[in-house]
Amino acid sequence: MTIEEAMQSRHSVRKYTDAPIVPELIERLNAEIAACNAASGLKIQLLVNEPKCFKGIKSYGAFKNVNNYIALVGDKKREDLYECSGYYGERLVLLAQTLGLRTCWVAGTYGKGSCKAERQAGEKIACVISIGYAEREGHPHSSKPVEKVCSVKPEEMPEWFRKGVEAALLAPTAINQQQFMISLENGEPVIRAKRGPYARIDLGIVKYHFEVASGRKCK
Repeated sequence: MTIEEAMQSRHSVRKYTDAPIVPELIERLNAEIAACNAASGLKIQLLVNEPKCFKGIKSYGAFKNVNNYIALVGDKKREDLYECSGYYGERLVLLAQTLGLRTCWVAGTYGKGSCKAERQAGEKIACVISIGYAEREGHPHSSKPVEKVCSVKPEEMPEWFRKGVEAALLAPTAINQQQFMISLENGEPVIRAKRGPYARIDLGIVKYHFEVASGRKCK
């Protein structure tokens, strides 16, 4: 499965089997996490066989058997902490999809005091991502029409830009709000976040989708 195929097939999963992640996949994930940390300056961590973070949490779309999660940790003074966490977290989410694992972005409904991720003074957890083997596959979400998230008319879109927009519409966002706007400025793609819960995390996720599909860096 390619990353582009993973974008098409990946949907949030909140209920998992109790099967532990096999060591080979843990190694693959940790290698990618190390690469993400080196590129981003974040301190992303994979926590396995650690159920306390989600134990007893009641929320929309109740979680089950969350024994593994990825914690996105960074300097709380970074202006781009949430956007960067979304960008590199989605890189890991899509890799997990290709490995047969399933995931869910979780910004608020987990036990922050029970999270075992290491952090130093001045660092914080931006969000976490549950990960494991799905009890059942997730379901597709509905998307806004292109004109609601993009200021460029369809007939004026370069092919690479169209691919990027289509991929951006597949990106997971908080409560499926899709609060972003994509534009072309002097021939360069620009994506901006609108207001909404966790919109900065969503912005990073959307940018990653756009850049992978289009092959272009965006502002």
